[in-house]
Amino acid sequence: MEILKVENLCKTYGSGNNMVRALDHISFSIESGEFVAIIGPSGSGKSTLLHILGGVDKPTSGKVYVEGKDVYAQNQEQLAIFRRRQVGLIYQFYNLIPVLNVDENITLPVLLDGRKVNQERLNELLGILGLEKRRKHLPNQLSGGQQQRVSIGRALINAPSLVLADEPTGNLDSKNSQEILELLRFSNQKYNQTLVVITHDENIALQADRIISIEDGRIAKDEVIRS
Repeated sequence: MEILKVENLCKTYGSGNNMVRALDHISFSIESGEFVAIIGPSGSGKSTLLHILGGVDKPTSGKVYVEGKDVYAQNQEQLAIFRRRQVGLIYQFYNLIPVLNVDENITLPVLLDGRKVNQERLNELLGILGLEKRRKHLPNQLSGGQQQRVSIGRALINAPSLVLADEPTGNLDSKNSQEILELLRFSNQKYNQTLVVITHDENIALQADRIISIEDGRIAKDEVIRS
């Protein structure tokens, strides 16, 4: 079942002689439960693509459909709800709130949505992330790997159908990088969440089901690794 469809996606910045084409007529689709790695050199447009998929940055032209819904046909309020409920975003820089503890950082999307926290799901996530004994710690009391685990918990707390990760291991050593990848893979398999990861790390890319290579804003290769 198709969860994500991208049609003729373009993104430009500037105008005239100063115009930069970050994305140039990109089209592809992703099936529910797939783990897809998007790779490419710096400046190739992959982060721009991820932000557009997540409803963070609007395309210049083209369409993005998530679960059959045209993402950018929604108004700003609907887009905000879409980002909170249907998409989990994980960044290289953890973007945690310094004055909130682990529990509070993870549950922030639920509270912003005006909903009650599912304590059973929170406890399950803390167990999976290995943060049960750190739940009252502030971000500055955590290691880099632990902070990234908190950001993953925050992305997963609303049980989104689509998880988007932008260089999630970029600031971590190889041991922590592998552990973070295993956590994402576990979530992908346990909850059947669709996982799209942008990475420079070839080892991470090779653990995906499929690799999409982007060069100069276009898809250079789309290769299934395992089915």
